[in-house]
Amino acid sequence: MTPHPKIAAIVETYLSLADAEAPGLVEGLYLEGSAALGDYRPGTSDVDFVAVTSALPPAGVLERIHTKLGAHPFDGVYLTWDDLGHDPTSLGERPQAHAGRLNRRGSVNPVTWHTLARHGLTCRGPKTEDLKIWNDPEALATWTDRNLDLYWRRLVSRAARPLTPWGLTCLGPYGTVWVVTGVARLHYTLATGEITSKSGAGLHARETFPERWHRVIDEALRLREEDTAVPSMAGVIAGLGDHFGTPRRSLYGSPFERRRDVLGFADEAITAAHELYRTR
Repeated sequence: MTPHPKIAAIVETYLSLADAEAPGLVEGLYLEGSAALGDYRPGTSDVDFVAVTSALPPAGVLERIHTKLGAHPFDGVYLTWDDLGHDPTSLGERPQAHAGRLNRRGSVNPVTWHTLARHGLTCRGPKTEDLKIWNDPEALATWTDRNLDLYWRRLVSRAARPLTPWGLTCLGPYGTVWVVTGVARLHYTLATGEITSKSGAGLHARETFPERWHRVIDEALRLREEDTAVPSMAGVIAGLGDHFGTPRRSLYGSPFERRRDVLGFADEAITAAHELYRTR
């Protein structure tokens, strides 16, 4: 797969900065997430990476690299070659970059390893098919089932309170896409054992769930295709604009009606995904 020109430019900028700051540090660089799954959207998608080093690098060096990189949407984790062969839940914390900042104590999970093993794009180093990357379908399923409650059920509960940050976010495009495709992705993983993109998850949901939910799924797919899923209050305003004369026409009469269906679908999808795990 040939990366989108914007992805290629970000990768080139990152490697130039990393090599200038610490020559030889980044021995392998791989892309996962939407870039690897064929669902990259310029202006909306992050570029998710796995950088591989011979040993865990000093955090100060990584902080300088990502400070210089700035606001480029280049988010990922630093691992060693040895890490790739081990269960991520046994590794503890690893340095992670997000939005131009470094978290020295980031968490890792089986989704990254599974995506890298099956779909990873090689930017530097051996091809992923030539690496021994840990991949345990049972561990992936167990992590996915737990994440449904630890993250998604809690998010839906917060979003059900209208004046909370997530309650407001789910009035707009970002919350609609994030929640609908997010829970659908986990349902897809428990149904198939594989990883899919946001768009792929929406199509899976369209084929899997009752017609009652098709409108909100179609709305999420529409917003994903139009690249309107921006976070923060700007996203809420954009969502209201869907209903008050902007060119983007919502499938809903009001953002409040849409939020109701977003949360209703999420609740049903989480319950259905748990059932898939229990009856495997």
